Amino acid sequence: MAAELDFSPPEIPEPTFMENVLRYGLFIGAIFQLICVLAIILPVSKSHKTDSDSFEPKNSETVKKPRATAPQISKKPKKETKKKR
Repeated sequence: MAAELDFSPPEIPEPTFMENVLRYGLFIGAIFQLICVLAIILPVSKSHKTDSDSFEPKNSETVKKPRATAPQISKKPKKETKKKR
């Protein structure tokens, strides 16, 4: 009875060149996606010098003052006058 069972490994054909390119391309794509996701989750902190510069108030000469409210442009359509004949 043991002689009837075939326990030999199945014959698997060798992968072609394009199958190998596809396999390794998928691995590289997956690694790239993981790097991108990690870059979003774990942002790289900027150097201490640039952080402190951005929070320091600038002196009054370099800070531009906001302009006073710009004159409001009338949004109402102008009344059309009829031509006199």
